[in-house]
Amino acid sequence: MHKWLGALALMIFSPLVWAVSPYVYGDRVAAGDVQAVMGQVEAKLSKAGFNVIGKYAPPGLQGLGVVVVTDNAMLGTIKTQGGSKIVGAPIRVGVKADGTVSYMNPDYWYRAFFRDGFKAAERTVKGLQARLAKSLGARGNFGGDVAKGDLTEYQYMFGMESFDSDKNLLIEHLSFEDAVKTIQDNLARGVAKTSKVYEVVLPEKKVAVFGVAMNDPKEGEGWWTKVIGTDNVAALPYEIYVVGPKANHLFARYRIALGWPAVGMGQFMRIVEAPYIIQETLSQVAGGAAAGK
Repeated sequence: MHKWLGALALMIFSPLVWAVSPYVYGDRVAAGDVQAVMGQVEAKLSKAGFNVIGKYAPPGLQGLGVVVVTDNAMLGTIKTQGGSKIVGAPIRVGVKADGTVSYMNPDYWYRAFFRDGFKAAERTVKGLQARLAKSLGARGNFGGDVAKGDLTEYQYMFGMESFDSDKNLLIEHLSFEDAVKTIQDNLARGVAKTSKVYEVVLPEKKVAVFGVAMNDPKEGEGWWTKVIGTDNVAALPYEIYVVGPKANHLFARYRIALGWPAVGMGQFMRIVEAPYIIQETLSQVAGGAAAGK
């Protein structure tokens, strides 16, 4: 009887054991102006050996901020694997003016980003997770639960886009160098009401990733993030990644769903235009023409 009950309990709870959430709560810091809160988190990360590459207070999301860092060991793994794995270079930490700190859970995001290469990167991922927990704390996970095995080919629903969707391509340039320079120049000029949050360029591998602030008050990240939940601020900012001559993004029916896996279909339907607005904005940054031009 006891063995039967034990087996039943294992069947019931095993999906929870093998599920993973996208975010981790860190230790709270002193409340204050969001820039001051980001400064406290930046100091912790720098002391722990992370390289701070950007800070972001998303327009329209008052009291929220993101600190973006890189980790040398993870960059080494990305250099080894190459290609679209470059999207994993930035490590995002979210803050609120009330002192709340959260960060992207490496065990979740790198399963999705590295896919078949995750096993080879797992030691680095675990090391990164331990360093983040030591420097920022680890007070529990949140944001939804996705089975670890499902993250390799994650889709919010059957038929929706996955990591390698054809819709990711924004524009193809003549060379990697042309693609990078175009994005750098357009972000510096504020094309499509954007600006640069961070950049990571690995010229020897011909890959790069840029964090893009979408500053338009009507079409930027603020409006749709408010609809589906601001607790997941460590999902921001959106990125453009370059592999060879191709500038890409992760199509938003994948990228937003990955960052907000617990959101119901009703909420997603309220932001149904967001994927195409994001694609249009990032296409202009990457060097494409605006719609209708």
